[in-house]
Amino acid sequence: MTVVSGSTATTTERTERQARGKSTVREWTEFFVTLIIMVFFIRVTTVEAFRIPTGSMENTLLVGDFLLVNKFVYGIRTPDWIGIPFTDIGFSIPATRLPAPSKVEPGDIVVFKYPLDPTLNYIKRCIAGPGQTLEIRDRQVYVDGIAMQNPPASQFTSPAPIRAGLGERGIFSPQGVAWNHDNYGPITIPDGHYFMMGDNRDNSADSRYWGFLPEEDIVGKALIIYFSWDKNQGISKFYKSIRFSRIGDWIS
Repeated sequence: MTVVSGSTATTTERTERQARGKSTVREWTEFFVTLIIMVFFIRVTTVEAFRIPTGSMENTLLVGDFLLVNKFVYGIRTPDWIGIPFTDIGFSIPATRLPAPSKVEPGDIVVFKYPLDPTLNYIKRCIAGPGQTLEIRDRQVYVDGIAMQNPPASQFTSPAPIRAGLGERGIFSPQGVAWNHDNYGPITIPDGHYFMMGDNRDNSADSRYWGFLPEEDIVGKALIIYFSWDKNQGISKFYKSIRFSRIGDWIS
């Protein structure tokens, strides 16, 4: 009886341990599934992280800046693709935008789907909105006839503007009009669209080249720099590669 009793107790204990093990695995599984759902929900509805890959927004934003983007402020945009993350396995679905607390305003730095390739995210500054008339004369931007001040950290990399009347290849303009990126317009922004430009005015593929930004392509407003990495320093100078002075900067 003692042996039988001991065997039964051992079997019972083993069963309990297995049950506890299964319960622990289930709890962790539920935790990670819940965490993934929460992260996905926050990413879709509230904020998302982006990295600056090019110098088109210098010196407001630098290559290697990592940003948080407010996706709520202009209205939540529902996903337009469903699939396995970090792969090309999936399919596109129609997207829509929920009512927005505010509209895009001239001066806002905006992340959006690149109109010529929606798989890419671009970031530029809004210069003019629906119904406004934009003109650039010798690099000076005018909106509705009023001269606009250049952003404090914007830059021109060429020594002099291209003269008026000299057409530039690839520029977006009405047929037969000779415009260039330093002398552009006047042009009126259609309803539901925006005119976007990079702060690096001589090195930016923006609305001067690909046209107006449809409102439905807007992703969100650039909010804050949460990390900044200068890849030119190299791994051997890891500490110097981190731009500590930029971390926590609000974007404007």
